[in-house]
Amino acid sequence: MHFTNVLLAVGFMASSVIAHPGPHAVDSFSSIQRRSKMSKRCESAAAALNQKRYNKRAFQHKRNLEARSGNATYEFTTEAPYYEVLQNDTCVLTPTTTEGPYVWPRSQTLRQDMTEGQSGIPFTLDVGVLDMATCEPLENALVDFWHCNATGSYSSFTGRSADTPFVELLTSLNISASDFEIGVTDLHTDDTTFLRGMWPTDSEGMMEMKTIVPGFYVERAIHIHVEVHTNWTLRSNGTIVSGNRISTGQIYINETVAETLMAQEPYVSHTAINRTTNDVDSIFATSFAGGYNPVIDIVAADGVDMTKGAVGYITIGVDTTDIQTGSLSGAPDS
Repeated sequence: MHFTNVLLAVGFMASSVIAHPGPHAVDSFSSIQRRSKMSKRCESAAAALNQKRYNKRAFQHKRNLEARSGNATYEFTTEAPYYEVLQNDTCVLTPTTTEGPYVWPRSQTLRQDMTEGQSGIPFTLDVGVLDMATCEPLENALVDFWHCNATGSYSSFTGRSADTPFVELLTSLNISASDFEIGVTDLHTDDTTFLRGMWPTDSEGMMEMKTIVPGFYVERAIHIHVEVHTNWTLRSNGTIVSGNRISTGQIYINETVAETLMAQEPYVSHTAINRTTNDVDSIFATSFAGGYNPVIDIVAADGVDMTKGAVGYITIGVDTTDIQTGSLSGAPDS
């Protein structure tokens, strides 16, 4: 298996409006080219960060195995390297990728484990963040994740059916698709916070988030939303007030891996709708503009069976000069 970092770009086709209504900015060719050049310039820095994260996790896993073996007379085998090759490319998230209709800043909470007892395959996101302006690890960048649960529901929106096409859902609420605006039109139904979390990077530009493998909902492939903030401010309850939003993106799971994971409980019991695959997802298809790759590399946490737990590696290169300020998504601050 190879270490494929996430390269994200945005170029939305008209078909994406079906799944995520509302205005979407379209990146220019020059903008995509600029980020591609930034990524190439930082290849060696990305490779060094990748190697450091790999070594750290491999060393810790070996120590855990040794500790469990104790004085036992049987032999144990440490896991093989996660990847045959640590590739040098990196990702570039941009502030023009859609946050989707289920972004809700009031529920995004500062923590490193956002599972909240949700059932599913344990999943650790191993993240490195690079400042593409300097090719140096970016310290104290707040990395923000949210995704649906094993049966397609988002926290704070549990009263909305995960199996109802979004335009149909809007119609049932007497909202036209043309009037819907992400982060402004309020569809939330409750104050649940599961599978939403954020945590800052350390001095080496690294952070981890514990969650579960996402399930799926109607019209969308399996995905995780991610944003990166700098100069951020939090309320006393651990939710974000404001900050410089320097990147927004969606990351995906390889179809072969997805087939294996979705064949397990509780995912396999979600039979009300057919799962949308990456090849027909309207947003996934446009994320490869400029040669980018939005697919996470996933490995088994124990080096053997990923259905018992998985690790997903992401290296995020951010353009710190491309800033959106103010409250996240324009959602209310209180």
